[in-house]
Amino acid sequence: MSHLILIGYRGSGKTTVGAILAQRLGRPFVDLDEQIEAAAGCSIAEIFVKEGELGFRERERQALLDSLKGSPSVVSTGGGIILKPENRSALREAGFVAWLTAAPEVLWQRMLADPLTSSRRPNLQQGGLEEVVAMMGKREAMYAESAHARFDVASGSPETLAADILKAYKAFAARSSSPRG
Repeated sequence: MSHLILIGYRGSGKTTVGAILAQRLGRPFVDLDEQIEAAAGCSIAEIFVKEGELGFRERERQALLDSLKGSPSVVSTGGGIILKPENRSALREAGFVAWLTAAPEVLWQRMLADPLTSSRRPNLQQGGLEEVVAMMGKREAMYAESAHARFDVASGSPETLAADILKAYKAFAARSSSPRG
């Protein structure tokens, strides 16, 4: 079986759901944001300050490629992983890509409630919900291009969402391993 990769905008629950999926599959869980921070010795917000977005995106690209070299795992990506065309290709080639999504208002409320958002993530440019709406609009086609399936995170608990993703992943794996003819 191949990697199971989670993509989606900030606040969509990729880390929470990814940890559940890894436990259910008995696989390693790779959180790219945590890998990037560990390698840099500082938070993503600090990387943005020191190296700018370009520096961060290069670190992100390398962390993605490194994680996909290993044995099949569950990989939680950062919200902007889909910005580079080469990342979108690498994601789809590496396994099943699940896009976690919700209405911008839902994600905005989740970001406000998450204490890690302000300490670890780069700040939004003071645009609040309107900025989230705009960013999601700019990224939607790239998420769609990268994903094999889309999952609405507002429709149930993380455990229910994980079960739905696992079902789709197993169906994908069965299709991928069956002979073509």
